[in-house]
Order: sequence, then C-alpha cells, then structure tokens
Amino acid sequence: MKALLSKAPGGPETLVLEDIEAATAGKGQVVLDVKAIGVNFPDTLIIKDMYQFKPERPFSPGGEVSGVVKSVGEGVTHLQVGQRVIGSCGWGGMREELVLEAARCIPIPDSVPFNDAAAFVMTYGTSYYALKDRADPKPGESLLVLGAAGGVGIAAVELGKAMGLEVIAACSTQEKVDFCLSKGADKGLVYPTGELDRAQQKELSNQIKELGGGGVDIIYDGVGGSYAEPAIRAMNWEGRFLVVGFPAGIPKIPLNLTLLKSCDIRGVFWGAAVARDPKANQQNLAEMFAMYAEGKIKPHVSETFPLERGGEAIQYLVDRKALGKVVVTV
Repeated sequence: MKALLSKAPGGPETLVLEDIEAATAGKGQVVLDVKAIGVNFPDTLIIKDMYQFKPERPFSPGGEVSGVVKSVGEGVTHLQVGQRVIGSCGWGGMREELVLEAARCIPIPDSVPFNDAAAFVMTYGTSYYALKDRADPKPGESLLVLGAAGGVGIAAVELGKAMGLEVIAACSTQEKVDFCLSKGADKGLVYPTGELDRAQQKELSNQIKELGGGGVDIIYDGVGGSYAEPAIRAMNWEGRFLVVGFPAGIPKIPLNLTLLKSCDIRGVFWGAAVARDPKANQQNLAEMFAMYAEGKIKPHVSETFPLERGGEAIQYLVDRKALGKVVVTV
C-alpha cells in the first residue's frame, strides 16, 4: 500500500510517497481503508519535530481520517467489516490503509460524506472543548475569534453561534471576514498581517472594543504572536482568554493585564483532554453530531488534494490560504 512519509525533519516538501507493507489488525485494533484525511495545523509542526508529540520515523502526518473498516482484530465487537467510521489517530493518517485502536473509531451514518467526516473531529472537537469546557460561556456573551476563517476558527464561529454567543470574527482579509459572516458570525474585522507594531496593536484593541460594545467576554486565540496582547487589552472584566495555537509565534503576555481585568488565561489542549477523560469527549462528540444533524454546524472543505499531493495540502495550510478545512483524498 502507499503512504506519504516523513523520513527526516522538514517542511511539506520533504514528504515522500512510498509503498510499504500492508497493515494487519492486532488485538483490539482495526484496519481502515482510508477515504479522506483532514489536514490540521499540528501536521505543519509534527513533520518539523516542533509538535508536543514526536513520533518515531518514518511516519505519516494526518491526525484524523474517515474510511471503511477492512478487518477487525481479536476482541473487537463494536465495529464490523464494511462499517463507515471516523478515526482519530494523532498522526499516521496519510496512507491507503491504517491500523488503529478500535476505541479511537467512531461509527458514522451513510448520510455523512467522507470529506465532512474527515474534517469534523479535530477542529470541532478542539473548538467545542475550548468553548464548552474551558470558556464557561453564558448565552449573550461576546466571543472574539482570532484567525476565524481557518479550520478550528470557523468551527468556533459556528459553535459559538449554536451556544448563543455574539461572535466577532477577526481575519487577515475581507474575503475571510465575509466567509465567516456567511457562516453565522455577527460582526467581523480585518487585522494587519505580520508583526504588529505598538500603533497597530492599539488600533486592533480599539477595533475589538468598538465591535464588542466596550470589550469582549471570551477570546479564542488560534493565532498568537503580536495579536494576543491587544486582544487581552480589549477584554471585559472577568473575561476568559483561550490559548489554542501559535502560527504567528508564541506571545509573551504582561501578567498585570490579568490583574487589571481580573481575567483568566486558559490553555486548550484537546488531545491531552481526550486521553485524560475519554468519556467526556464521547459526550462532546455526541452533542456535536446532534448539532450536525440539526444543521447548526457543517464542515466547510475549501480544497481537496489527492494523497500523492498531501505535502501541497499541508503547504496550503502553512500559506494560510484555507477557508475552513483542507482534505486529502484517497
């Protein structure tokens, strides 16, 4: 079978497509015929050895897949050959067949397309955990989403609206803001790209305050860098700042701001939360699938790439061209 492999640390251009031995299911495992792989920001980091987890090489990027169960190992009773599932693997997904613990597979109905399924768990899972379990949201509160047009960002926009929040989408272009407004955001703003100087930071903070009616209650930061501090300066009393990702760099926050606003800075590490409390994650997934069935949320796949061009798919994300999700198809 074919697999897209990282054999040495580097960018997407270092990935190679090779034939490897066919997979075999062990005890408690299944083999999936992979149909689609969701591309996420961790994929851009893990191939450079810059992610929290550093798998042994060679490995495939791709942390979430959809596919069909090809075979089941000893002791697997809740999944059957031919069943359609989503698989959460962390890495290893960009290949034709994948061995995965059966407990990491979620059955999906025939009505859910494979591309939607592969674009669902990581982005919506991260954003739902962030908003529901870390942000303590109250209906009517305001939510600012930085990097709102990306995978986790647009999921936060949709989920925020479904949870009764007033959503402000912040993006790098008007096209991206318009996309977020079409997905339910109440308001939007365009911020400058690159490292912001003090004047630009002050202007961004003022824009956020104006749109939030004086400030915002919850900030979902999937950008980091020089955008974080001005956002916190626009936070309301007892606001909650959610640390989600750092494509613009890891920010340094003056802690006096948390004192002045009596606000919280809260980390969001969905992958570790799933490992620590799988039952809570299963409950969250059930609630999200119910929202999907009701039409309140729906993954937006902006681009698809075949497996042999999986490196280009990751580069597309690095270049911040994506509106919503990028998916690799097999």
